Amino acid sequence: MADFVAAIDQGTSSSRFMVFDHGGNVVGMQQLEHAQIMPKAGWVEHNPVEIWERTRSVIATGLNSTNLNASDLAALGITNQRETTVVWNRRTARPYYNAIVWQDTRTDRIANELIASGKGETIQRKTGLIPSPYFAGGKLKWLLDNVQGLREDAEKGDALFGTIDTWVLWNLTGGPRGGAHVTDVTNASRTMLMDLRTLAWDDELLGFLDVPRRMLPEIRPSSDPEGYGTHPEASPLAGVPLTGDLGDQQAATVGQVCFDVGEAKNTYGTGNFMLLNTGTEPVVSEHGLLTTVAYKFGDQPAVYALEGSIAVTGSAVQWLRDQLHIIKAAPDSEALARSVEDTAGMYFVPAFSGLFAPYWRSDARGAMVGMARFHNSGHVARATLEAICYQSRDVIEAMAQDSGVELSVLKVDGGVTANELCMQTQADVLGVPVSRPTVAETTALGAAYAAGLATGFWRDTDELRANWNESKRWQPQWVEQKREKGYADWKRAVERTLGWIESED
Repeated sequence: MADFVAAIDQGTSSSRFMVFDHGGNVVGMQQLEHAQIMPKAGWVEHNPVEIWERTRSVIATGLNSTNLNASDLAALGITNQRETTVVWNRRTARPYYNAIVWQDTRTDRIANELIASGKGETIQRKTGLIPSPYFAGGKLKWLLDNVQGLREDAEKGDALFGTIDTWVLWNLTGGPRGGAHVTDVTNASRTMLMDLRTLAWDDELLGFLDVPRRMLPEIRPSSDPEGYGTHPEASPLAGVPLTGDLGDQQAATVGQVCFDVGEAKNTYGTGNFMLLNTGTEPVVSEHGLLTTVAYKFGDQPAVYALEGSIAVTGSAVQWLRDQLHIIKAAPDSEALARSVEDTAGMYFVPAFSGLFAPYWRSDARGAMVGMARFHNSGHVARATLEAICYQSRDVIEAMAQDSGVELSVLKVDGGVTANELCMQTQADVLGVPVSRPTVAETTALGAAYAAGLATGFWRDTDELRANWNESKRWQPQWVEQKREKGYADWKRAVERTLGWIESED
């Protein structure tokens, strides 16, 4: 009897392999970072071959470090950075170009043309998304228009498209030797190419972006008892059912067991992503949020969510480390921020690649405002942590307007939740408690849950709920006047960032 479930978590900055027991506890983890390639301002790329090599490496070392083998695993799930776009040749396995990362803004012109031509309303109605450089469809069009020979190969059926889950799945299941070309509904819902209601690729949307249907993967449930394909016999995972696949934020929603309408989670990673479960009918936002598929388990109806996506949160802390060099490691930001009592009126809006929800302004760029000579590196660090929290409040305000649901507690997860000052500030900025689970890395856990549900390792979602335990809760400490004054000044700071970029080419 297999006693564990494994998950591959292929994120923006690293690839991880994690193993969980029946109680949802971490048994083992291996992680490797990969390069961030930035050839131009606003362009962000990854090397797909490096990502696959790092993924393969963490699988092997993860099994070795836990003294486990394939027969000990009941299932394997995959979760991934969602909109990041890859195209490769089905015969050679060679990518035609680097993966274009979700943060990349080079397709701003494509998004603007969709809006100017009147296609934006149709796209939002069918996909729940608004035309933006964020989503995979525009990135795919850019590749088809700019990479020599790609469109010709795509029309012949030799070029394949996928988000990172599809790329990893295809390689895991044999690559050019019969690899499965599949994705799940959550990842497909981030492309601007899938109809939210039919859960199928839509010919009208494909026409808007001039995408050949032959290059698209098959869309499957997030938790699939039939599985997504088989591992090659030579693989260290040979014989393990590959039955779970979700985009990272949807996986975190499952990991936080947000299975009831009105339950929400906020994941703090490279960016922040808040999802609110809205049930089996999609709710179209009127306040700058996205409508997305939260998950689909087997033949059950799809469950939808409202999502607020924030581009730069944890990566702003990395910027303090890698570009400003005022800290040596990301955790040092907390001690530096604690060296001052407050920001002394300074605000930092990290709109490095524009602003995502609820503003959707690709013409915005980062700004520090309210600065005086008095300010020092401690104030900069504290303003960076506050920016994470204020951006989350922007999204929560929009969710309340769209859903009518007032937040009573915020469930949080992700690496930044280890920063106690940031989480206390989040409670202060929101005026509601903030709750962190025992397993903070719920993205991988959600992928494991989806995979284990498909194989019967876990019977149902009630069993998953029983696994959830709170590690810590932060209560708000600011008085209301301070909270509202701080938020009003934050909104003024955001206004200063808008309209900085006149055009993106």
